[in-house]
Amino acid sequence: MEFFNYKTKLLPKKGRILVSEPHLPDPNFERSIVLICEHNEEGSVGFILNKPSNSAVSELLEGINSFDLPVFIGGPVEQDTLHFIHRYESLEGATEIGDGIYWGGDFERLLFLLESKQLLPEDIKLFLGYSGWAAGQLDEELAIDSWIISDRVDDELLFETDSSKMWRKALQLMGGRFSVYSNYPIDPRLN
Repeated sequence: MEFFNYKTKLLPKKGRILVSEPHLPDPNFERSIVLICEHNEEGSVGFILNKPSNSAVSELLEGINSFDLPVFIGGPVEQDTLHFIHRYESLEGATEIGDGIYWGGDFERLLFLLESKQLLPEDIKLFLGYSGWAAGQLDEELAIDSWIISDRVDDELLFETDSSKMWRKALQLMGGRFSVYSNYPIDPRLN
């Protein structure tokens, strides 16, 4: 499976993944994978896929007893809001962001589908907050090589990979020099 096109530099767009460079100095995005859900002339929105919070959905929302999903830190913006991506194409109001990957939709219906086991917990990912960039801001970060862009979404990587292994696995799947990046130590002085 190939994620990166070596002949042309990829541009950010809905459905692509941002992989942080090994030594990105921003603690919000250190060793992170961000799914871009919206990218246009006004800016970009996405969710960090591999930063678990210390909370489960049952701790955040009343009345959820029959399942308990982990909640991830989607980013530093509006961390008092709950967002979700999923693999349920028939959810009203959902936006497709990649092949079989959807963002948002009717949350009450989603809860019903989980309660009635029509939707499995591994088919949804919940986030507190989101990652947002103003117009041109993400382009500036790309110009200084803060991010690597993958050219497709792999739902197994998004939904089924352990979050502590996701950053490394994404780079390994990209192959070439990115496989080497996956082995960079967090602190090069300890190498």
